[in-house]
Amino acid sequence: FHRRKKAFATISLWEVEDPTPFGVVDIDPEGRIHRFQEKPKLEEAFSKLINAGVYALDREVLDYIDKGFVSMEREVFPRILDRGMYGVHFDGYWVDCGTRENLLTAYRTRMDCGPTVPRGHLGDDVRVTEPTVVEDSADVVGASLGPYTYISSGASVSIGSVIKGSVVLEGARIGEGCHIVDSIIDADVVVPDGTEVVSMITSNSDEKG
Repeated sequence: FHRRKKAFATISLWEVEDPTPFGVVDIDPEGRIHRFQEKPKLEEAFSKLINAGVYALDREVLDYIDKGFVSMEREVFPRILDRGMYGVHFDGYWVDCGTRENLLTAYRTRMDCGPTVPRGHLGDDVRVTEPTVVEDSADVVGASLGPYTYISSGASVSIGSVIKGSVVLEGARIGEGCHIVDSIIDADVVVPDGTEVVSMITSNSDEKG
């Protein structure tokens, strides 16, 4: 599509019911973008097509990116709009992973698609409720996992812990007797014995949300 249109830049577009948290675009029947609208009020939105975050760009677009932190949406795209920007409205699955709830939704949707990857190192006393994914190099002993639980490579879960509807990222260590529900445990985080984590994101900086 990008080459056929001889576009300077092409962005992926997804239709949503509520465009207010997103950047909205207005396209003509040929797919050319004529204007942008960043996080509009619902009654003022001129479209429900949002920027889905995947781009095909002509190499010359790099000339429009200044040094330091630059927002493609707010700074670059408005500058190149008249060079020929197009949008592709695609089908399939899309979710904004910028919140805990949506990121967990993405993991759960993927697990529902199956099949799951091979189990990591699981002791005989591990209880697993499907769907649950345990990567090969994860180490789980005497714990209860699932449903909708993802244990990343290099993570470990100790005896007596219960993890439901949660994601444990690379290298995280879950102590004994922990209870983790609908949460994301960030990479390399150590969760002390007996900790309860419900509807949170934990990180090494102790930021939770």
